[in-house]
Amino acid sequence: MSADFARAKWRKSSRSNTEQACVEVARASTAIGVRDSKNPNGGHIALDRAAFTDLLKHVKAGALDL
Repeated sequence: MSADFARAKWRKSSRSNTEQACVEVARASTAIGVRDSKNPNGGHIALDRAAFTDLLKHVKAGALDL
C-alpha cells in the first residue's frame, strides 16, 4: 500500500497514556497510519480502513493485551 504520510496530521490516541503506551494515528488518502509517538521518525504501519477497523476491534476487546 503506498499512502503518502508526508503532510499527514498525526494525533495521539485518546487511549494512550503518558508512560509507555503512546500511539499516534493519521489519515492519508488511501490508508490510516499508526506509529509510536515516542519515536515518530522510526516509521509507521499503514492499514486500509477495513484492517484499521479490525485492529481497533481487537484492541478494544483486549485481544492484544500483553
